[in-house]
Formats: sequence, C-alpha cells, structure tokens
Amino acid sequence: MKSMRSKEPLEDDRSKGGPPWIDPRIQQQVKWRDGDIVISVPLKSGTTWVMNIVYQLLTGGSSAFQDIYAEVPWIECLSYPGQPIQEVLDKVEAMPTDKRRAFKTHSAPPSIPFIEGSSGRNVKYIVVARNPEEALVSLRPFLEQHTDDWFDLWRVDRQFLCRPDFPSFYREVIDPNAYQEMFFGFLSAWWPLRHDRNVLLLHYSNMKRDRESAIGGIANFLGIHPTPDQCRRILEYTSFDWMKQHEELFEIRTVCKVPMLKTGAMVRRGQVGNSTADGMTDEIKDHLRNVGRTIVADERALQWLYEGGDLRS
Repeated sequence: MKSMRSKEPLEDDRSKGGPPWIDPRIQQQVKWRDGDIVISVPLKSGTTWVMNIVYQLLTGGSSAFQDIYAEVPWIECLSYPGQPIQEVLDKVEAMPTDKRRAFKTHSAPPSIPFIEGSSGRNVKYIVVARNPEEALVSLRPFLEQHTDDWFDLWRVDRQFLCRPDFPSFYREVIDPNAYQEMFFGFLSAWWPLRHDRNVLLLHYSNMKRDRESAIGGIANFLGIHPTPDQCRRILEYTSFDWMKQHEELFEIRTVCKVPMLKTGAMVRRGQVGNSTADGMTDEIKDHLRNVGRTIVADERALQWLYEGGDLRS
C-alpha cells in the first residue's frame, strides 16, 4: 500500500499505508490474560455494535458508561502523535484483574496475535465480516465525519481520505492504496481458523437479521448466562434505536487528545443489501469482486463474505 501523505511529515510515521494513528505493533506486545476477548472486525462492519454487545453481556446490561472506547479499548490506535507504545501498554496492563477485558481491533492474524484454543490459553476471538460493497460505501461518509481537529492533530490533509462521491472515492482512495485488502485479506486470515474453539466467526447480515439469536450465540461462546432481566436490558441497550439516541457514548470522545469524530458519525443506518443507494455502481462491484478473487482463494468463503448464511460446515 502507498503511505498516506500528510501536511508535514510526522517524525515517526508508522502508517505504512493506513492513517498514522493506527499502529498494529501495540497489540503484538499486549500481555494477554485468560478470559480476554478480542473483537476483530474490519472497518464499517459492525465493530462498535459488537463492542457494545460484549460490554453489555459482561455487565449484565448497563447504561452507566461514558465512552464505549474507555470500556473496550482499541489496542492499535494512538491517542496523539508521538504517544509511546509503552504508555498504551501500561493502560492495558492496568485494567482491573477481577473482570474480563475486551478489546477492539481492525486487524486479523498475524497482525493481531492468535492464541489457539488447543494451547490451553482462554483468549476468545469474536470475528465479524460484512459484504465489502456495503462496508465500503459506509466508509466514505464515516471518513468525512472525522473532525478537522483530528486531521490537524495528525497533520493529515482531509483530501487524501475524502471525496465528494463514492466512485471517485473508490477510484482515487481505495483502489490506489489497495484498501480492498482490509476486507478480503481479513477473511482470508480468519477463514482457516473458523472452527477453532476460541473463534466465533459471524456475518453482519445474519446479526442484523436476528439480533437476539446473534447476542445469544455470543453469550454462549463467552460462557455468559444472563438472567431474564439482564437479557431485557442487553437487548434494549444493543438496539439501533437506543444506540442512536445515545450516540455520544460511541464516538471516541474521552480517550483521545481531541475528538476524533463529529456527532452522528459512528451510529449510521447499518443497512443490508442497499449499497447502490450510497453510490456503488455495477462497474465497481465487478472490479471489487475480481480483486476479491485474487485474495480469497476459496470461492465458498468469498460467497459467504458477500451473502452470509450458515457456517456450520
């Protein structure tokens, strides 16, 4: 991937094709504990929703939090330019030992360390994939909703990430930087591990179709058995309506030096099967699918990425 240009070169630019606030080296140095939960989801594929689901399951259903990112840290994200990796690691290590930790990452193995279930370690991985057409059309307005203060802090020109329409965004931002790898490479890494006892691979469309069953499956995977009252609260607090009404809880407002996102950036429509309405064209669909075939060797895996469905076999 091409490195992202900035207004003025950062002294220590770790972007390597992505934004400079992302540094995957951090998660390689985390001291994992038994019971840790890793939420591994590509961009715009339901990450914040799954973070909230896990938080609600761990707490038995709670609205008493100020920022989901303070509860479920993003372990490859820096809060400010020049932040030492050790500072992030110290915060992770200082998390209470009397309750389970959960973390967000947009990485897949090997960028995120994978500890096999057969190793005797009990680190759980909740992995969610989404139709890449839907994720990409959602990514463009999300990037536009990053604040000027955030871009200025990192000395990144908005024009290098933002375009006025989806075709130009795909043509000038996604394709030249091979950002399709975020979705297809992600699946290629996790697909062979889908049957490991420590991995739960889910599809966003299946979760949207039956939220209650999806939450129940995550609860069983984590060994959590909520009471009926807790189930009621969990379902309420993980609904789109509740999250939209309380969107300030999901917008990374307290953990960075300046606000990363404008209001309303994180909780959008989350629709399934309607990418054309957001600018996806038949030409781009064909190009994207062909790129996918060069990365995902298993045609069944590629079909599942686009359509979801049963993963039992």
